[in-house]
Amino acid sequence: MKVKYLGTGAAEGVPAMFCKCPVCENIRKLGESEYRTRSQVLIDGCLSVDFPPEAYAHSLKYGFSCGDIKYILATHSHMDHFYAHDFILRGYRYASHFEDVLQIYGNSEIKAVFNECTAREMKPSVAPNICFNEIQSYSKFNVGGYTVMALPANHGTTEDALLFYISDGQSGYLHVYDTGLPDCDFNYLKDNGAKINLVSLDCTYADRTGITRKRHMNVEDGMQVKQKLIGLGICADECKFVITHFSHNCNPLRSRPAEVEKEYNVIAAYDGMELEI
Repeated sequence: MKVKYLGTGAAEGVPAMFCKCPVCENIRKLGESEYRTRSQVLIDGCLSVDFPPEAYAHSLKYGFSCGDIKYILATHSHMDHFYAHDFILRGYRYASHFEDVLQIYGNSEIKAVFNECTAREMKPSVAPNICFNEIQSYSKFNVGGYTVMALPANHGTTEDALLFYISDGQSGYLHVYDTGLPDCDFNYLKDNGAKINLVSLDCTYADRTGITRKRHMNVEDGMQVKQKLIGLGICADECKFVITHFSHNCNPLRSRPAEVEKEYNVIAAYDGMELEI
């Protein structure tokens, strides 16, 4: 299983879209190698976890077509993780020669956002090219050749935000984004035979402490999740733990997460990083 981190930034991106703070101005001067676009993970070139506004730009930079994406697992409805407007372009005169109906999986609020954002411009000839599948937490389902389990994220009360475990039958990937310390029952994974080779952990605040963290985590929160997973015996011996989804508020120059890597024995993601498990 190849896991590519197309974007590793939080909602505002790094540098933040409208921000002129010293951190963002410095990153603009340093240039593209320090930029962090909104979060998207691409598995084996065909399964995308989330679909941000930069999805098209990601495809250009990393050499694929969005038409290669057959499946999208959407964690929640926030714009930086699910930018639905682009789906009106999957057909008509905008696109052809893609092979499959795009399968989107998400909660009821994501479905509402999809309907709302595509209502004005969705062509009758485009609509059949996209299928929305409504899912809930503590569900298990098949996506192409992958087995997926959904767990509840701790990311507010307005919707059933989700975490995902994805397995191709050989390797397992756990996606823990946009959540405070998860209060979900990870035993669900154990009871359903999950074996994890790679975990991506929300690290919006990096190594910052002393701030309220109800909907996101810092690295120490992530280490609590790590210990819980290891304690359940569902992590492979060489399981990799990745920190990602960085906010500009933690000044995530690549040299800074590199320091966190050494101290906590994790991998700090950057845009374009690819791992194989």
